[in-house]
Amino acid sequence: MSIMDYFRRSQPKSATVAKERLQIIVARERARPTGEPDYLPRLKQELLQVISKYERIDLDQVSVNVERSGDCDVLELNVVLSESERAAVRAAASRAGAAAVRNC
Repeated sequence: MSIMDYFRRSQPKSATVAKERLQIIVARERARPTGEPDYLPRLKQELLQVISKYERIDLDQVSVNVERSGDCDVLELNVVLSESERAAVRAAASRAGAAAVRNC
């Protein structure tokens, strides 16, 4: 191998590298038994921190689910608010001219 051969070596195309990386990611997702993304526990924790800045919440009254629907993932976050918080949400929604807030 001459020195010129070393510099002429072709680099893998970025599309090929991207395809290989995507295949690895897809294989990891399929191998996961629950189907939940790796980031879900941290995302749940961060969302709860943000919500708790504005309202006291009971962690037992919070549920986070990820559902797959065809080629889309849906993140569902349910938080049960106290009655006083519901009233505040309704008042804010009516001031903003938003649609009525669903009652639990």
